[in-house]
Amino acid sequence: MAKPVKITEVVLRDAHQSLLATRMTMDEMRPILPAMDEIGYYSVECWGGATFDACIRFLDEDPWERLRILRKEMPKTKLQMLFRGQNMLGYRPYADDAVEYFVQKSVANGIDILRIFDALNDPRNLETAIRATRKEGAHVQGCISYTLSPVHNNEYFANYAKTLEEMGANSICIKDMAGLLTPTAASELVSALKATVKIPVDVHSHYTSGLASMSILKAIEAGADIIDTAMSPLALGTSHMPTESLVAALQGTEYDTGLDLKKLNVVRAHFAKLREKYIANGQISPKMLGVDANTLLYQVPGGMLSNLLKQLKDAGKEDKLEEVLQEIPRVRKDSGYPPLVTPTSQIVGTQAVFNVILGERYKMVTKEFKGLVHGDYGKTPAPISPEFTKQILGDEQPITCRFADTLEPEMDKLKAEASKYVVQEEDVLTYAMFPQVAPKFFEKRNNKIAGVDGDHVDFANKSHPV
Repeated sequence: MAKPVKITEVVLRDAHQSLLATRMTMDEMRPILPAMDEIGYYSVECWGGATFDACIRFLDEDPWERLRILRKEMPKTKLQMLFRGQNMLGYRPYADDAVEYFVQKSVANGIDILRIFDALNDPRNLETAIRATRKEGAHVQGCISYTLSPVHNNEYFANYAKTLEEMGANSICIKDMAGLLTPTAASELVSALKATVKIPVDVHSHYTSGLASMSILKAIEAGADIIDTAMSPLALGTSHMPTESLVAALQGTEYDTGLDLKKLNVVRAHFAKLREKYIANGQISPKMLGVDANTLLYQVPGGMLSNLLKQLKDAGKEDKLEEVLQEIPRVRKDSGYPPLVTPTSQIVGTQAVFNVILGERYKMVTKEFKGLVHGDYGKTPAPISPEFTKQILGDEQPITCRFADTLEPEMDKLKAEASKYVVQEEDVLTYAMFPQVAPKFFEKRNNKIAGVDGDHVDFANKSHPV
């Protein structure tokens, strides 16, 4: 029995993360939020991912304040974030007490749905985040990092989805970050998931390879419940299928979303102006807007591609891009076929760059790549050969336990380190994730607070639940 498809709108997070390196500001978002609140989206993805990093590193914005504004301006809409499991929104695994505290503060400040993923699809890395989200009464969307390899097939993904459901997930997301889902694969995978789990299935597919619209339609016909889309001015390219196009395509069918194209047009007009501005100031590169079917050959997500280009450019080796793209699948095979998504995309990509630039494979091995082989990021989808492990780690033995079990609780230490900057409880978490960048951000912000308010106001130990 078919039913209306629900829409998760990603224009406030993944769309601008994919097309303009997460540089959309709160001032650019704020005027349109009340209109977006009237649309009737299933949810709006607006926080998490790289937004946190970009806010403090480039935009001089407090990410927690951004979330509170989003909550205030969109009271009727479920707010959703992307959460990297044990890595939170940072680039290393954190102790359980930090993960629990982060989840608590995210929900207190306005998040309704946490989309929780692990780059290796290791369920042990999601345990704490799922448990903490359930405890806070928020919705857990367990995530499958979708990829292709000799060990990844529908049975593998269905088993993983079942595990996530048993761990407490309220819905499942197929996270196709590189746009690898073909229409047939999408149909078969959604069918396999619907036959295995009782909870709703969401499809998140980037447009990089040009397949997303076709794949999404087949996924809907196979029973997908929720689809991620982006408002058309910030859709396509390395972003997502356009929201309005899907709404129009399903109108009058059994899958009709019930969303109003006239209301969506008001939202579209706002982002159309922003798009013009971003293209004029060079924030959106035309390269990001086209289709790159190379992703089907090398499985390199759009963001990873721009990162590789920059690394090669800095080394004066731009001409080596093709060699690096050919080296990535080999490094991936050596390291147990990790899906290429933060942080494994950076780890595998950077190692491939070194292998090519130095002219000898693994002549130099990054600390992060060693960590991947050592088991610090979790269990790889395929076992890594003992010979390769020895080549990378020498006599050091890899771990088989959950890495977070090797970490001491760290919140007390982080609170002590961050105490001189803190004006709200959440600042400790900002510091925890970006200890190099956060102090500079805090200094600027705190000076502004002191300047605006005359005497410095101490918000320490005051949270800002909504």
